[in-house]
Order: sequence, then structure tokens, then C-alpha cells
Amino acid sequence: MSKWDISKIKEWGWQEHPIGSVIPEAATTDGYATGGWRSIRPILNLDKCVHCFICFIFCPDTSIVIDGEKMAGFNLQHCKGCGICAEVCPPKAIHMMNEAEALGLEKCLLPEEKPKEEKSA
Repeated sequence: MSKWDISKIKEWGWQEHPIGSVIPEAATTDGYATGGWRSIRPILNLDKCVHCFICFIFCPDTSIVIDGEKMAGFNLQHCKGCGICAEVCPPKAIHMMNEAEALGLEKCLLPEEKPKEEKSA
């Protein structure tokens, strides 16, 4: 959906290529579902949360959901799992968890920790 014609980019010489990266139009992550990149996800402990919104200020993906004057959770369609929210949270109300484990798809164990019934003979 670029406004730029790059159909002949393979024929361009070095002069036609812009210096550095080009952002042809302004956007935020609201316009793109990028949560599929995530391998770890934030988990909120509402009992510890003091609703200071520091996580909201630092989140690069506008993934923090605010409801009224309270932190309500995360928009996981946009969260890439960077962990900045957990790092800056003063009461440590946010922790990061393996995505597959959070979804209940697998129990993340080291090979030596596997239950006996899963070990191969």
C-alpha cells in the first residue's frame, strides 16, 4: 500500500536508493497486528498493580489497555513481548511468561525435568 513506485527497484542505481530507511507514511501499531512476533507475553498481577501508568508511558507498541483510571491489561494483537513494561513496573506487577506456556500449549521444562512418562526409552 506504498505511495512510492518501487516496481523497478532492481534496476535502480545507488543514486535512486534513499539514504537510511524510509517511512512513507506515519502510523502506529494500531494499524498493524504485530503480536504474532511475540515469544513471551506480559502477565499482569492486578493485586500488585498501583495503576501508575509507567508501563503505558514506556510501551513502544501502545499495548497497555487503560479503562478509566486503571490499568486493565494488554492488547496482545500489538504486543511484541519486549518486556519493557515488566522492567519499568515499580511494584513488579508485570512479569513475562513464555507464550506457549501461557497459552497452555506446552509446559516449558528443561530436558532433565521432563516427567517420567514423557522420557523416551
